[in-house]
Amino acid sequence: MAGFGRLLSRIFFWSYERGSWQYDIAVILILIFVLGTPTRWFHDQPQVGHSGDLEVYRVDARILAPPERTPALQNDLHNALQKSRADLGDGRFSIGKIEAIRDAEGNVIAYQVEIHH
Repeated sequence: MAGFGRLLSRIFFWSYERGSWQYDIAVILILIFVLGTPTRWFHDQPQVGHSGDLEVYRVDARILAPPERTPALQNDLHNALQKSRADLGDGRFSIGKIEAIRDAEGNVIAYQVEIHH
């Protein structure tokens, strides 16, 4: 049993030499996990609604500034949308309306953001 514990310890602390079969197995398992994990397990993508050249996104409030519409909030929203969407990566969009979405206690949980291309 001590051999099994040592094996788990070496795997957890990544102590196998590069190029060994144990190292290769660990890398393969990591790749299977990363590439095989369903995207529905992760909820960090903005929700999108299309209407002509106007798009509406929902951005989680935990990654942004306080709920008042400030230049910092608008800048944070612009950066978050630019990083999260490949089609917005060039940064050529403007933010129109920002609406705070609140939970039952009145805490801001997300922002609904209209953008114009």
